Amino acid sequence: MGRMNVEQYREADKLPLVVVLDNVRSQHNVGAVFRTADAMRIEKVVLCGICCCPPNQEIHKTALGAEESVDWVYFKETLDAVHDLQAEGYTVYAIEQAHNSITLEEAVEQLSIVNYQLSISPKTAVVLGHEVFGVQQEVVDSCNQCIEIPQYGTKHSMNVSVTAGIVMYRFASSLRRRTKK
Repeated sequence: MGRMNVEQYREADKLPLVVVLDNVRSQHNVGAVFRTADAMRIEKVVLCGICCCPPNQEIHKTALGAEESVDWVYFKETLDAVHDLQAEGYTVYAIEQAHNSITLEEAVEQLSIVNYQLSISPKTAVVLGHEVFGVQQEVVDSCNQCIEIPQYGTKHSMNVSVTAGIVMYRFASSLRRRTKK
């Protein structure tokens, strides 16, 4: 199937997309994010607060080794991670239902316009929050913009790893069109 091994993956070009997990408590959700991050070949995962870190058997159950291929870092405070990413030139989006949020499609459209105008893709980070409480308000307030995924059923939230997968895929698709990675 033409799959890379871990060494090839580590050497391969990555998309300028970072996923930040703000106090995600479920080790299975963390593992699922690693696995999707590997599939999309994104730059790295940032684990914050109560997120557990590899090596961890429960993460491994869902990551299936992606925690070994995808770069990751840990920050005690999510706000510090957001500020560091912004200082490095990333546009940071909180994925949260909030006043004045834009839809995921609007955000991807904005990214596509920026991609068209630049010779390199913009550095982008997305912050996903705790399974019950979401992204901390102080983190939402510090992000450049807030994105939400429109939902049309009776529930008003989705599992964080499902949300991460949707968001990574949409941003990665847009970035990949420009960078051919």
